[in-house]
Amino acid sequence: MNYEESLNWIHDQLKFGIKPGLERMKWMLERLGAPQEKINGIHVVGTNGKGSTLNYMRSALNANNYTVGTFTSPYIEVFNERIAVNGDPIPDEAIAELATMVRPVSELMEEETPFGKATEFEIITVMMFVYFGKMNPVDFVIVEAGLGATYDSTNVFSPAMTLLTSIGLDHTEILGDTLIDITRDKSGVIKEGIPLVYNIADDHSREYVRGVLEEKNAKGVEMHRDIIIFHRSDEFDFKYGVYDFENIQLKMIGAHQHENASLAMAALLELKESGRLTLDLNKMVDAIEETSWGGRIEVLQESPLIIADGAHNNEAVDALVSAMKEYYSDKKITVLFSAVKGKPIGPMVDKLAEIADEFKVTEFEFFKSRPVEEIYEAVSHPKKEKISDYRTFIKEFDGEMLLITGSLYFISDIKQFFKDPAGS
Repeated sequence: MNYEESLNWIHDQLKFGIKPGLERMKWMLERLGAPQEKINGIHVVGTNGKGSTLNYMRSALNANNYTVGTFTSPYIEVFNERIAVNGDPIPDEAIAELATMVRPVSELMEEETPFGKATEFEIITVMMFVYFGKMNPVDFVIVEAGLGATYDSTNVFSPAMTLLTSIGLDHTEILGDTLIDITRDKSGVIKEGIPLVYNIADDHSREYVRGVLEEKNAKGVEMHRDIIIFHRSDEFDFKYGVYDFENIQLKMIGAHQHENASLAMAALLELKESGRLTLDLNKMVDAIEETSWGGRIEVLQESPLIIADGAHNNEAVDALVSAMKEYYSDKKITVLFSAVKGKPIGPMVDKLAEIADEFKVTEFEFFKSRPVEEIYEAVSHPKKEKISDYRTFIKEFDGEMLLITGSLYFISDIKQFFKDPAGS
């Protein structure tokens, strides 16, 4: 298969939806020589903050001369972003070669087992393990979980370190509708003797994770207990064990980014203490300060000011609203919102209404896009409006500030538009 044929085949697997479970992954990987056992991996799971935390770690490791592979989802601009080396998407030729290797194995599984067809995410995850485990070995592979943790397709390898960035109510139709349900699922990534660096706000969830860590004889490094941070507007201080860094100023704004960066630093320092890597601490901090990540309070245009953020659940919207209040309280904000099905849009739009002078809602071209009528009905803002053509709306926007949010998939579409406004 060539690149286009490969993408068509991969995306065709979307029709098989989400199928939690690891039996398909294990079967395919075994036939491909168990590449997941050959990587030096770091596993990042959590409701929010996974992508940013992963990128902080990747930047710091690159600054210390390590070659780093990453696996992320969804992509923002090009599909190849999902499997990247040192932040650069792998080439089209590699995607084609990987798909050509994986496709016959997935088809054989359908013929010879009762497991059925592999999902799109399973196919891409297998491709990632084959790429870094066989085709292109690197020093470290940082793997971002997709949906959940215990039965997520990524949970088939033994990492050097696991990070749990947060626990919140998302994908409740699959993971459960309480924080403890979701905590049980996330805790499924805790492996025997493998350290966990984690950030959990809920007391009961935190106690549950501590119990699992004790059962697994695994060290826990906990935010606000072992990792201490002091917020000062756009700067923060960090302390972990004997390590103490002051006046850290990130490119990515918001107190939640202070926490994400701190998780990344603590994990790297823990790996350093265990002898798994060497670190120039100044290079680590400098790299983390300079890290940026698409679709996270990202300025797309300066005048008029247009910002995109992929906040897609209650906790992410809370963090976004908090940052907007701190950094843009002097602006008249127009919100442009769209979302995918299955998200709790009522609480999300209510929270965004706190900062919105005007509230626009729309839908975008994606099979899970939520109908604009449903979103409109959920919004109680007095200045709400349905936007049928959001590309034209953005082109003609002449207000003080436009905040585009609601879904990373929506932000991906927006970024594509800014890259090619003419749609050529």
